[in-house]
Amino acid sequence: MPDKWVFPGGRIDPADYRAPSATELRAEVAARLEKTGPKSKVRALALTAIRETFEEAGLLLARSADPRRGGGPWRDFLAQGALPDLAALDFVARAVTPPSRHKRFDARFFMADAEHLISLDRQSDCGELHEIAWFEFEEALTLDLPSVTRFVLRETPLRLADPSRPAPSMQFIGGRSKLRYL
Repeated sequence: MPDKWVFPGGRIDPADYRAPSATELRAEVAARLEKTGPKSKVRALALTAIRETFEEAGLLLARSADPRRGGGPWRDFLAQGALPDLAALDFVARAVTPPSRHKRFDARFFMADAEHLISLDRQSDCGELHEIAWFEFEEALTLDLPSVTRFVLRETPLRLADPSRPAPSMQFIGGRSKLRYL
């Protein structure tokens, strides 16, 4: 989405199913994610979110650890001496684009407290996004955002106020937007 402020994201890589991590998802987060798809995919979705954030924004949501051997898309991440911190993630929402859209996605959106990042600064030689920036929440809502990004940002303070809040899932059924809670 050129010239838009977006979240990092991408597809599950086969390596995401078997990548090592410093921690595992909290039980309540895993249970909410299991309502969106196969149980075998839950951990891979969370690892994909962490890997894509690193690849696209150069930010490591991880804990320091002895580097382990790993290949594929995790090689650079592990070379930083860090392992993904899955316990830091919270599942915020799911959105599935309408079948009529040229670019389709079935996305799960996560959030984590910035204190779980190895650094607030982009890792050198990392990142696919042209620009990353930190914004106050209200300021972020004034940016040029895709509607799905705005939807997820509006859900974030509700999740912070009530961590047990069911996660919204937006889908298009019969040509109409349908919102349900997981």
